[in-house]
Amino acid sequence: MYKIYKDSKGLVAHGVSACAGCGLELIIRNVLDVLGEDTIIVIPPGCSALFSGFGKETALKIAGIQGNLENTAAYAAGIKAGLQIQGNEHTTVLAFAGDGATVDIGIQALSGVMERRDKIVYVCYDNEAYMNTGIQGSSSTPLGANTTTTPTGKNTSRKDLIKIAEAHDIPYAATASVANLVDLRKKVQKAKDTDGPALLHIHTPCPTGWGFDTAKSIEISKEAVNTGAWILYEYEAGVRKISYKPKELRPISNYLKLQGRFKHLKENEIVEVQDEIVSRFHKFMSEL
Repeated sequence: MYKIYKDSKGLVAHGVSACAGCGLELIIRNVLDVLGEDTIIVIPPGCSALFSGFGKETALKIAGIQGNLENTAAYAAGIKAGLQIQGNEHTTVLAFAGDGATVDIGIQALSGVMERRDKIVYVCYDNEAYMNTGIQGSSSTPLGANTTTTPTGKNTSRKDLIKIAEAHDIPYAATASVANLVDLRKKVQKAKDTDGPALLHIHTPCPTGWGFDTAKSIEISKEAVNTGAWILYEYEAGVRKISYKPKELRPISNYLKLQGRFKHLKENEIVEVQDEIVSRFHKFMSEL
């Protein structure tokens, strides 16, 4: 039996051991606040595993399981199928995994869920590297970013998770950010209400891996949105809809200069990153 702290406010206990300034903690608190206590969560190894706890303790007040890195979506689908066999259509099954466990190692299981139309909510909190195991680069690491496996900066662009979801034509997929919690919570509610698989891809600032002051998490998230490095939008019933469009894209240097992982970039490399982001943003807008 897990030891549950019933006197703590919300569904996540106080005093969890996330790094100071971690966007992940803010995300899981808001996601679970919207989904409510009638939720079962599946968490793979990674930063979010600290919420699963260890031994007889957990940081969550809901039922859950810590699975394997490669099959979070499959676990969630199996749990949902078991509930449905029992006639339970009301309990939300939430898969909650990082970018490594989603866009890399877990993409096969997630693709299966999307193809089968399993009714689960899948949240990918994206801190853009394997932060829990030493800041190794993932396919979600952006162009130019320094990690322990890309010490001179990643030389390819990031994988587009929502486009993969669009290729499966699932009922609902969206990006979100801690820069706009109202927007994030609205999308969580839509995901909960979706009859089929729903995917949320959430930009997650990581002071440890990105190299910034712990007080600047929200500022950095806002700069990501305002420079076009992270686009807020939804894919619903086959239609894309932008959630927030900056009046004018701010220079990418405003975003990069706040983070140690980009400090190695030379001026011409910053221009390359700027061109990649602007090109991707305008291509996205032209496809609306």
